[in-house]
Amino acid sequence: MSYYRYHLFFCVNERVDGRSCCGQHGAKEMRDYLKQKVKDAGLAGPGGVRVNTAGCLDRCSEGPVLVVYPDEVWYTFVDREDMDEIFEKHLVGGEVVERLCI
Repeated sequence: MSYYRYHLFFCVNERVDGRSCCGQHGAKEMRDYLKQKVKDAGLAGPGGVRVNTAGCLDRCSEGPVLVVYPDEVWYTFVDREDMDEIFEKHLVGGEVVERLCI
């Protein structure tokens, strides 16, 4: 059994050479938003949900990206509405949000 029900990794990498990266597309803000949403819902911690920062996940062309383990689901996202949908459907309901999968 996993320590967490879901463990999320948000790429927040920022490239200094000008190439596109998740950090240029609001990844930190969306990570902070979802992390607070998880805490407010009482889902944070062992047996629940852990939201972490990751360096480059090497899918920058599809970014910004986050990956949900142990489900091995990779998502892209644009705004809070996408985060709300991932929260409600996947983290609460256990259903993959197909339209955001990469």
